[in-house]
Amino acid sequence: MKLFLDANVVFSAAHRDTGNAQALVALARVGGCTLQSSAHAIEEARRNLALKSSGYDGRLAAALAQIAVVAEAHPALVEWARSEGLPLKDAPILAAAVQAGAAALVTGDARDFGPFYGRTLRGVQVLAPARALALVLKDAGV
Repeated sequence: MKLFLDANVVFSAAHRDTGNAQALVALARVGGCTLQSSAHAIEEARRNLALKSSGYDGRLAAALAQIAVVAEAHPALVEWARSEGLPLKDAPILAAAVQAGAAALVTGDARDFGPFYGRTLRGVQVLAPARALALVLKDAGV
């Protein structure tokens, strides 16, 4: 299963030793899922880590080793995502997940993506990290 990670999930994987984001990275390491993100999301995660965290370099490198960086979305897809009600800062995330053919967009941003949780938009289901982890574990028969 291909999962596209929003910046806050990449942040969480690098910020802490444990949690749903770390579990998704661990599952990707053993082939339980495929992780994707965009340079846009990864750069946002890096900026926030520099402001709000310390000692994250090793965890970030380990997470990024499991994340395929996909192309930024075509502007028409970004416009479509905006038309769905996402703010300009988040529309490129959903658009990149759609363009990359992800099964799910994993985001902890309940403020902007919360209304989309559980919905499927152009083939991409929007999930909170805990729900994504449960889905991957179910898919793996665990």
